[in-house]
Amino acid sequence: MKVFIYRRKSSEQEDRQALSLESQAAELQDLCTALHVEAPDFDFGEAKSAKYPNKRPLFAQMLKEIEKSTEGSKIVVWNADRLSRNSVDTGALIYLLDIEKLTEIVTPSQTFKNTPNDKFLLSLLCSQAKLDNDNKSISVKRGLKTKAEKGHLPSGAKPGYINDKFAEKGNKTIMDDPERFPLIKKAWELMISGLYNPPQVLEKLNNEWGFRTPKHRKIGGNPMSRSAIYKVFSDPFYYGMFEYPEGSGVWYRGKHNPMITKEQFERVQILIGGVNKPKPKTHEFPFTGMMKCGGCGAAVTAEEKWQTKCSSCRHKFSSLNRTECPKCKTKISEMTNPKIGHYIYYHCTKRKDANCSQQWVDATTLEKQINELISTIEIPESFKLWAIKKLNKLNDLEVQSQTSVISSLQNAYKDCLQKLNNLNKLKICPQNSDGTLLTDEEFVSQKLPLMQEKRELEDKMKKEGEQVEKWLELSEKTFNFARYAHTWFKDGDLKTKKAILQGIGSNLILKDKRISLDLLKPFQYIQEKQNAVIMVSERLEPAEESVPITQIMQLYDQNPSLLPRVDSNHEP
Repeated sequence: MKVFIYRRKSSEQEDRQALSLESQAAELQDLCTALHVEAPDFDFGEAKSAKYPNKRPLFAQMLKEIEKSTEGSKIVVWNADRLSRNSVDTGALIYLLDIEKLTEIVTPSQTFKNTPNDKFLLSLLCSQAKLDNDNKSISVKRGLKTKAEKGHLPSGAKPGYINDKFAEKGNKTIMDDPERFPLIKKAWELMISGLYNPPQVLEKLNNEWGFRTPKHRKIGGNPMSRSAIYKVFSDPFYYGMFEYPEGSGVWYRGKHNPMITKEQFERVQILIGGVNKPKPKTHEFPFTGMMKCGGCGAAVTAEEKWQTKCSSCRHKFSSLNRTECPKCKTKISEMTNPKIGHYIYYHCTKRKDANCSQQWVDATTLEKQINELISTIEIPESFKLWAIKKLNKLNDLEVQSQTSVISSLQNAYKDCLQKLNNLNKLKICPQNSDGTLLTDEEFVSQKLPLMQEKRELEDKMKKEGEQVEKWLELSEKTFNFARYAHTWFKDGDLKTKKAILQGIGSNLILKDKRISLDLLKPFQYIQEKQNAVIMVSERLEPAEESVPITQIMQLYDQNPSLLPRVDSNHEP
């Protein structure tokens, strides 16, 4: 009988707790001694995963040797899961036991022979190992997907970035590499300029700036390769987007610090001829989904265009999906500093009227109009502070007048509770045991109105208690918004710009290349008073910056048109 020792250790997560190949050798040698086997015929040891069939050459060789044997064979192994973690290899072992080419499988804890119970148990243990693998795979995939949804790239950091080694496991993020981030960003700037091609940038990166890849135990510390620089220049990760899993078409916005903008990335794709490079399929425009066409009432959409002016024949052409000039056939990647323009146009979808006459307007003009609109509600810091101070004084007066209202409601509430209490006492008193004083129908008919009154009084007391604080808080937010909205819109991202435009009004209309909207009531008031505020400011010119805020506030106090009004509901 031939004796086979089989040892296996995988570098994957499944075997973190498994013994090393050397440790398994020592354990199995002791087991062979206990079995009175002086020298096994074969000793196979390999560092391979057993999750998939036909991936372990030494295991396959062992099975062939067993099948060739004429007197039967014995496998000595540390644990059944060392032999198989997949159904194909498990079936092969069971089949060899069935035809008696394999007489037994011996582990330190048990022996499997050609009996129904032993074969069932062996199959069960190997299936359990497969189940563990499958569950781990599902958990790992779920964890990686969750990480991607949070905006963190599940795979390793890209050149110019590093993984945060000190973050909590499962919450590790990607940070700027302080040594390499500036160099990769500088490389992007050279490409964006259009004066350099990737090989020229690579030459500067490696030889002039001394770029070297991060050092690890066995790899790293080398200059960037030619293929790597092309990967960098075609990777959307550098403007903040990544695809996960790769090739899935599912894109996420990363939480890392982007090196470039989307427009700069698209420009570089044109320069390197990256028509077929992976990139998000969706485009983000800040004002779509908000505006209606003033001509036909259909929605307003947006589209972007890239236009290149050939440096050879000066011909202009749409370049987002081209690699060469359609007129002279010069490749864009070979042009000398070609002029590349990026344009975004807003226009009617024409879904309600195919013949709608409204024309497009470019994004720059539209943003300029929105800026002008926001500037009509802009107020100086001094006016914001004065208005909030006035509102707080008005709030104090309102609280005093509100106290009597709340006191009256509380008294009515106590009276209602007393009536309910008296009604319940009358119902359960001994004298009313036969219902002569208060029948069930009378009890119900009297109790229901009292319960309704109780609920209404509770709602009124809650509303009165919150009303003053609510309008004061909203008013303060309104003046803060009016003070900083212009700056937020100017420096904000797409979401911020959209939120600001939605925050100041509604019913956005684009007609005759002009945008209009209905300002919300608080901003209408601010817009009406802006001239008076400007008059105060002009009185202090040209030394406005040196004038104390208290003096400016006194001038606001002297202007009766700026004093807060209170409507019939005691709301400013």
